[in-house]
Formats: sequence, C-alpha cells, structure tokens
Amino acid sequence: MYYLIDSILKECTAKECHSSKQQYVAVLSPEEWTSQCEAFEMGIDLETDMLNIYTTHAEVNYDSITGTFLLPDRSNMAGEYHEFAFALDEKGIVFIDPKDSANRIIKKIIETKKWRMPCLERFIYDFLEQIIHEDARILENYEKKLDQLESDIESGKEADLDILNDIRGDLRDLRTHYSQLIDLAQEFEENENNFFKADNLRFFRLFSNRVSRLHGMVNSLLDYTGQIRDSYQSVLDVKQNRIMTVLTIVTTVFMPLTLIVGWYGMNFKYMPELDWVWGYPIVIIVSIIIIIGSLIFFKRKKWL
Repeated sequence: MYYLIDSILKECTAKECHSSKQQYVAVLSPEEWTSQCEAFEMGIDLETDMLNIYTTHAEVNYDSITGTFLLPDRSNMAGEYHEFAFALDEKGIVFIDPKDSANRIIKKIIETKKWRMPCLERFIYDFLEQIIHEDARILENYEKKLDQLESDIESGKEADLDILNDIRGDLRDLRTHYSQLIDLAQEFEENENNFFKADNLRFFRLFSNRVSRLHGMVNSLLDYTGQIRDSYQSVLDVKQNRIMTVLTIVTTVFMPLTLIVGWYGMNFKYMPELDWVWGYPIVIIVSIIIIIGSLIFFKRKKWL
C-alpha cells in the first residue's frame, strides 16, 4: 500500500509515490521490500527477518533511519506481539510488515485525522499516538481492578492473587514498552540527519512527554500492586496469629487436665483417691473450675 501525505493520507500507486514531490507512506511485505527497496533510494540493506525483532527502537544510518516496532496486544497483553520494521528519510517512511499491523494503524489515521499543515513529522506523531491512544483507559481499568482487590482484602474476602500477578506482569510489559517508545521518540527528536524540520520536532517532544506520563502511571500502579500484596500478607499473618493464639490457649487450658489424667492414670496400688465414692465427680468439678478459671484469666488479659 502506498499513500501520499496531504491534508489526509491519499492512497496512490507505487509509480505515483516515487514520482511525486510529496512525502509518502508505504506499507510493504518483507518480500515486496526485498524486490522494491532500491526504488526508495535509501541506500540500506534492511534486515527483514521478523524473528529478529526483540524491541522497539530506531537506529540512525548515513542516509536513513531504520528500526523496529514490538507492540503488545492491548486486548491480550499475554498474547503475541505485533512486529514490523520501518525505514525513513526526508522523503517518507516505509513500513515492512508481514502481518498488516502497521496498515491497521494507518487506516485508523485515515478515518480520524485531517491535517492543516501535513508533513512526515505529523504523520509519525499520529502513528505513534494511535499505538498508545487507549492506554490511559487501560491503566484506569487496571487501577479499578486493584482497588477491588484491595477492598476484598480489607473486608476479609478471599482475594484472587492470580489476578494481581497477571496485572503485575502486564504492567511490567507496558513499562518496558513505554521506555522503548520514549527512546524512539528521543532518537527522532535528536534529528541527527536533519530529516525533520526544526519547527516540527515539537511533535516528538510532545509524544515523549505523554509516554513519560504513562510510564509514571505504570510505576505508580506497580507500587500499588506491591502494597496490595503486602496488605494481603499482613492479613494472612494476622489470621495465622489468631489461629496460633487459639491453639496456644487451648493447649494452656488443657495442660493441667493432662497433668491430672497422667497423675491418676498411674493406678498405683495405694492411691486412696481411686477408692473414693466422690473421686470421679471431684475430678470433673476440678477440671471445670480449671477451664473456667483459665478462660477468665485469658479474657482479663485480652488474649481472647
């Protein structure tokens, strides 16, 4: 797919793209790029093996900027990433995309954007914005889930720590993703090859600032997950302490009774208590007195 950057992105042919003086956007498959890369006159041999994409980054070359995008799927953060490469110069940008991920973003731009002062820098800004445009809402949803988990923990309900661990994993992935996007925007803003107009570098600075805010939100939410985990552990410790307290009290109450049982269980021949008519009732009464007395003592000490 080929587009010319005008007040909107206008779809065109390859011939129109290469012959026009307007800046362009192209989306090619790896096979198409291999066969047509010389027509773009960027003087590069871009690696198109998508299995080698491990990060979002940009690299400045002598007469071009090349790089890759590794984008997490916002609808399923644990799913597969969207991977594609790009190459650009002052004339335009080419996306080398085996799965049509870049083209889906571009179609959203066509549907929603119209520019008064069209330029390559503004297109790149809107392209990057489309990547993160729903992220504030996604982070708000994570915060609501964390609030619900914290509320469940405070109310004594059984909290699902698997959800907490999943959210924590998603947030770590997003934090890495945002760090890479910030580096990418800063590389564009550096403008080492002077491909971009100085007045338009503000677009990359604006995007970098926005991603930095998202990065800060993610860090705050990660701290929040740590607090929730600590709260849950504190609740577990309190429950365990209560259980240990009850077990200790029960053991302490029945310790004298165990002594009595052991004492009169010896069955020595000359133990007069064994022949008493009231021996058995007295032992029962003494045991009850010991239990009641122990409970009263623990109650006054506020151990119960």
